[in-house]
Amino acid sequence: MTGALRSDVAAARRVVVKVGSSSIAGTRRGLLGDRVDALVDALADRVAAGVEVVLVSSGAIAAGLRPLGLARRPRDLATQQAAASVGQGLLLHRYTEAFARHGLTVGQVLLTAEDVTRRAHYRNAQRTLTTLLAVGAVPVVNENDTVATDEIRFGDNDRLAALVAHLVHADLLVLLSDVDGLYDGDPRRPGARLLAEVRDDTDLAGVRLGRPGGAGVGTGGMATKVEAARLAGAAGIPAVLAAATAVREALAGAAVGTHFHRSGRRVATRLLWLAHATSPRGRLVLDPGAVRAVVGRRMSLLPAGITGVQGDFQAGDPVDLLDENGDVVARGLVNFDASELPGLLGRSTRDLARELGPAYEREVVHRDDLVPLRR
Repeated sequence: MTGALRSDVAAARRVVVKVGSSSIAGTRRGLLGDRVDALVDALADRVAAGVEVVLVSSGAIAAGLRPLGLARRPRDLATQQAAASVGQGLLLHRYTEAFARHGLTVGQVLLTAEDVTRRAHYRNAQRTLTTLLAVGAVPVVNENDTVATDEIRFGDNDRLAALVAHLVHADLLVLLSDVDGLYDGDPRRPGARLLAEVRDDTDLAGVRLGRPGGAGVGTGGMATKVEAARLAGAAGIPAVLAAATAVREALAGAAVGTHFHRSGRRVATRLLWLAHATSPRGRLVLDPGAVRAVVGRRMSLLPAGITGVQGDFQAGDPVDLLDENGDVVARGLVNFDASELPGLLGRSTRDLARELGPAYEREVVHRDDLVPLRR
């Protein structure tokens, strides 16, 4: 280990580590036991040093390919879910055995985006993770691919890891892959330069990111990892993007991979989930006064400020709030079904309560369930 240590990385006492499918599994061989063992050995050493570790692991679908006789990752959702159903048990069993060699117990936590945007579900996820850490277990988190639909998927475990880091109040996010950091171009081509430090978005100017996915067993790409690192940094959590083979060095604070510095302060956890882990089920068009109230003064959205309703949603669903030009300015959890709203538009809550009853005096979107998105 050479060079100065990254002090914020070395000092982290609670760490979320994400590993991609390509780092622990192959299309033909399934789970690669030696790679799983090497990862677990490094994580167990950090636990022995007093660090709490949450592992966000891809690999369930990859692990299920070989038992099902599939030569490559399926493209259709139903077959992906079938492979995940077979592979998730194999993945957890392998981690259970590997951590047991160090006297550590693992706990499986499977999440969908909907699980952590609904208030009660979100609190349950947070409570489960913090309790597992409190009793000395290692949470192993994955997206619940067996039940997630296209509408309620995180889409990749990089983003899931960043959100989990915020959920558990982590001090550090480590993203492991088969690439040793962020380059300013394709690392397979001569002249590409590794970016050792990213302090803000100006350091990313001119960086060309590959498209997510590809022909392998994973769904993420460098773009999703940078997005996850930026998301963590904006929430006050530094991140390191490194090769899985350099996990020990990365966790110890050595100058490996790419170090994304924190660029903001913590925000309310649930609002972070709402902004980054939800897909809107509909849209509400606001008049200029409502936009100023919602975005500028962080007020609740009332029926009087809404001029249009788009989509088919139910009370409790996430919806985007649009200005008169059609630009998204905020996202929130709506308190009415789409079918109820047209008759309420442009009217005061006092008049609605007098005519329809006290239930109609409530906000369409309460300010506690609303996050501005205008940049």
